[in-house]
Amino acid sequence: MSHILMVGAGAHGHVNPHLPVIAELVERGHRVSYAIPRSFAEVVASTGATPLVHTSHLPDETRDEQWPSEPIEGMSIFAEDAAHVFPQLEAALEGDRPDLVLYDITGYAGRALAHRWGLPLVQLSPSMVAWEGYEEDMGEALAFRRDPRYAEYEHRFTAWLQSLGIDLDPDSFSGRPPRCVVLIPRALQPHADKVDDSVHTFVGPSLDRRPHQGDWPAPEKPLVLVSLGSAYTDRAEFFRTCVEAFGPLPWQVVIAIGRHTDPADVGELPPNVELHRWVPQLAVLRRASAFVTHAGMGGCSEGLYEGVPMIAVPQAVDQFGNAAMLQEIGVGVHLPAEEATADRLREALLQLTGSAQVAARLKAISEELRSAGGAAAAADVVEAQLR
Repeated sequence: MSHILMVGAGAHGHVNPHLPVIAELVERGHRVSYAIPRSFAEVVASTGATPLVHTSHLPDETRDEQWPSEPIEGMSIFAEDAAHVFPQLEAALEGDRPDLVLYDITGYAGRALAHRWGLPLVQLSPSMVAWEGYEEDMGEALAFRRDPRYAEYEHRFTAWLQSLGIDLDPDSFSGRPPRCVVLIPRALQPHADKVDDSVHTFVGPSLDRRPHQGDWPAPEKPLVLVSLGSAYTDRAEFFRTCVEAFGPLPWQVVIAIGRHTDPADVGELPPNVELHRWVPQLAVLRRASAFVTHAGMGGCSEGLYEGVPMIAVPQAVDQFGNAAMLQEIGVGVHLPAEEATADRLREALLQLTGSAQVAARLKAISEELRSAGGAAAAADVVEAQLR
């Protein structure tokens, strides 16, 4: 039985996609230690892995702490947290070293520990990966790198890497893994034809292996789900706009407002609109005819898996690229937040749900996802590295 270390990050979008892979490895007889803040220990333990609890400086979603939307600030907190977590893991595992390290795209301490101890290393990516020519193709999106604060971030990150004897620049260390299992639909990967398939294996999301989230009753009318995920929910004005857009339609409107919006701030609701703090999203999407989403990779993957057309209103970080991809592949409409008026939202809903071409494209992608391999294919890659 091999001992595998998984180094994650305390955020739903950086934990949930990995859990089926971890469960598969445990079922195959491997012992998995999962490094994670205490607030995620229980869900990690549900896979059969042993939580290796450490302290973290990342925002704690269970205490209503919100993530920064500014890219340099977001990158900086992950780098700073890695320097905080690394010595904790090194000390905790000194007498029980793993045979292989798995790590999330932000689990930098995992890659550093693998380097320190000369261990095989596999990244589990819940988002798009870099491709040949990534920096050139992403020039406009990476314009923030011209900000002097980015040079300061690089300097601090480089100094930490050098202190560990790692001769890589921050971009290579964080974005160019030696081996990577990609847990997203290949359809959402920009320039998929330029991704190095000798390094990256696309297995898609393992949504058939997700712990049971409950069910959702069959609607009497077409159902539209509105959700901005777990991190960007302080958006009462946007939810009011959705009520204005969809309330007059003969639809059932389900809005997940999250932890940061007061229902009273959304205002009076027509009888076909309901607000919830949380919904079992995958179960609702199985019943849905449309999905208004912030275009986080998890939500995009679930929408594609269930074949639901999406109106993407991105809020931060990679969501802008995901929204553009949904529109590019013909399964969604990208509406920048400042353009998401009631009229535009209603128009997008009717356009998407009335299109036979959109329905056919969604059917093909859903079938592709269900045959991509999922957790079993991911575990095969890991075991090959162990051998």
